[in-house]
Amino acid sequence: MIKLGIITVSDRSSRGERKDLSGPEIRKWAHEKGFQVITERIVPDDIEKIKLALTEFSNMGLHLIFTTGGTGFAPRDVTPEATLAVIEKHAPGFAEVMRSRSLEITPRAMLSRAVAGIRKRSLIINLPGSPKAVRENLGFIQDSLDHAIDLLCEGVSDCGSV
Repeated sequence: MIKLGIITVSDRSSRGERKDLSGPEIRKWAHEKGFQVITERIVPDDIEKIKLALTEFSNMGLHLIFTTGGTGFAPRDVTPEATLAVIEKHAPGFAEVMRSRSLEITPRAMLSRAVAGIRKRSLIINLPGSPKAVRENLGFIQDSLDHAIDLLCEGVSDCGSV
């Protein structure tokens, strides 16, 4: 069973001023796919707090870590920079597919700065901040996730144990 963590990046949601809608959308999708959500966190648009959450989640041995939010052009959008600071290997295909398929829906998809990469045995993927875009992007990449996780865990008997 694939074990995952969800990190919502939002100043307002972290302060309780706005309800997080995208994190629950990821959780719903994961449940439908038979994945197990191990942990969730809401953090502000702060590069150090995002890096800390990503590091803690990957140290837990999660197979998959999704972030949602903070991938645009706004000055406080720093999720890609935090992700790039903690990954050990790039996995650009996920972001490339999400952007190219999203462009079929909206020309604003080219504004996404989302990245994906690997830290330890965890695949980290940045998702957009809107629930609609989260649903769409998860649909674009879901068929490759099982195989990606299998490859990350190859030859490791305790891969992803929590």
